[in-house]
Amino acid sequence: MSVTLNRRSLLHAGLGITGGLALLRTPAAQAAIAQVTSTPGQAPQRPWYELGLLADPVMENQLLHFLAATYSAQADIGEVLDTAGRISIDDDWSWPTEWVRTADRVRAMGDASFTRNHTRSAGKAYLRAANYYRAALIHHPDPSHASVLETGRKSVATYEKALQLLRIPATPVRIPYENTTLPGYFFRSPCARSSAPLLIFQQGRDAFPEESKYVIDDALERGYHCLIVHAPGQGMAIREQNLPFRPDWEKVITPVINFAVRISGVDPRRLAVLGWSMGGALVPRAAAFEHRIKLLIPNPGVLNWGKSSFDQFNAYFPEMMRLLDTDPAAFDAAMYQLMTQVYLYRWYMRDSMNKHGATSPSDLMFKLREFNNEPIVHRIRARTLVMDGTAEAYSGGQAKQLYDALTCPKDYMLFTEEDTGLLHCQEAAQAVANHRMFDWFDEYI
Repeated sequence: MSVTLNRRSLLHAGLGITGGLALLRTPAAQAAIAQVTSTPGQAPQRPWYELGLLADPVMENQLLHFLAATYSAQADIGEVLDTAGRISIDDDWSWPTEWVRTADRVRAMGDASFTRNHTRSAGKAYLRAANYYRAALIHHPDPSHASVLETGRKSVATYEKALQLLRIPATPVRIPYENTTLPGYFFRSPCARSSAPLLIFQQGRDAFPEESKYVIDDALERGYHCLIVHAPGQGMAIREQNLPFRPDWEKVITPVINFAVRISGVDPRRLAVLGWSMGGALVPRAAAFEHRIKLLIPNPGVLNWGKSSFDQFNAYFPEMMRLLDTDPAAFDAAMYQLMTQVYLYRWYMRDSMNKHGATSPSDLMFKLREFNNEPIVHRIRARTLVMDGTAEAYSGGQAKQLYDALTCPKDYMLFTEEDTGLLHCQEAAQAVANHRMFDWFDEYI
């Protein structure tokens, strides 16, 4: 049995899902479909978060992510917008090429300052350059290409130069994990007392943990230590060590905690775990088995990541999804046909298959099914803050489902259009996100 992709299907493909992401539910696409009504003679208004710079709504969302990095000095507005202006969505390689070009130029600025002993200027340039190298990898067309590892290593090298020159209190660490180690950084708060809480940050499917600097900065100012880690499926763990995502995330977090509690100055009774994006599905799973966690913050919360992904595929390609269990080979053939015609799917499927260690689109879907917290959510004991946004586009409705299923002490924090934190992980509303989250954190840690 096969599926023919007709014109209507391809229209949906261009505006539909990118596996777990319904583009019709992203802020950019919603604004394009239903703009705010304007009075005669006035141009239609659009939400502040729809940039209108790139026709690809996923790239638009990622562009907003890197514009928001200006809050933590990891980007400059002009550099980001200039890069976006050079990107052609008709060229699969344009995104990584232009970001690397910007990163190389900014790194060269840092090198020039460093040779003249202007260490602060050099460090600030390196901090931005490292982030731009990471930007190149968030939307790369070929995860197996040699440039991926090269770019990742450039990001690590420039980031660690920035840490040293800016005297950011971070130490590179290697966390024992099965038969290898996971790279990460421990940030010691200069405001901490002899024994202080530790915030362990867990990234999601796409970004690197270093991009959480705005959270780390605020935590350190409040006297909390931080630990970030490149876990399986993420950052350099997938790109350098080929470690894919796994559904039994407690097998990742428990070694991280075992490492953390041996660090001097860390209070083992006050451990918090924050998970962003897909991390909002991973950390509840870990907390169900790892009861040393005192505070748990999934942002956004996710009860069943696999179902969320499947629901969105079903919404746009029900005829294709019916093949998955009955004829996986036909499902693969239909998906490969779609990938040849629509870049968004070509990018997403290659990227996700790589990060999950999948050999085919159907194998990826079967693996995604395993990311389900429903059977274990009742085991979570940590006080949990479930964060959510009214414009959540990646796992809409899942946060409230997680909150309702929890039996532990719990709180639900909804961000809205009024407070500007309505987007996924409060994108571009870092001050608001930190304000509300750390007020809760301060009360319960």
